[in-house]
Amino acid sequence: MSTTHDPHRDQAPVPDGQTTWEEVQSSPEFQAMRRSFRRFVFPMTVAFLVWYFLYVLLAAYATDFFATPVFGNVNVGILFGLGQFVSTAAITIAYVRWANRSLDEKAAEIGAKVRLTEEGHR
Repeated sequence: MSTTHDPHRDQAPVPDGQTTWEEVQSSPEFQAMRRSFRRFVFPMTVAFLVWYFLYVLLAAYATDFFATPVFGNVNVGILFGLGQFVSTAAITIAYVRWANRSLDEKAAEIGAKVRLTEEGHR
């Protein structure tokens, strides 16, 4: 006898034959949340990748520029490298703040509707 649990077995279908997930996914609230997420994440990802590949390309092809001393033993290449860490942290902080303000409340509302729908079908 198998003891594996099928998480879909306990889900009641919604009245029109769609699963709960399909209904949620097609809802205007969920679509709006996805658009909002994409409007933040895609441009931020593109900006980070451009910045990262600029760093890699300059390190590979502009070695004289990267070797330019700024102060003491610190050169432009080291500052660009440290800038990668700083930009990664800044993007993470910006995303968390944005998600806390814009995404979490909407996701909680959608989750509450799903729980109510599932409870109503049991």
